[in-house]
Amino acid sequence: MTAMQSVITISIVVLGTMLTRFLPFLIFPDGKTPPPYIRYLGTVLPYAVIGLLVVYCLKDAVFAPSHGLPELIAIAFIVFLHKWRKNTLLSIGAGTVLYMILVQHVF
Repeated sequence: MTAMQSVITISIVVLGTMLTRFLPFLIFPDGKTPPPYIRYLGTVLPYAVIGLLVVYCLKDAVFAPSHGLPELIAIAFIVFLHKWRKNTLLSIGAGTVLYMILVQHVF
């Protein structure tokens, strides 16, 4: 790729990123109520994304007597921590750290 092609590619990526970040604020300014379907999507999409991430993370996991224990321990820890602290970022971060410790040092 030439230098000019690189500049064009980076410019298009920057423009696309900026468009997706700023367009919602232009379409739905402060004081203007979004349509009902947008509000509905705002309530259901976070749960759908988390469900999709769980399925994606566990798609290659093998749950047999000698496998899958780190995944199950991490999932139980994440559920417990989220019910206790009600903090999604803490739950995901601590669960990831626990899983990595279990996979690299325990199992």
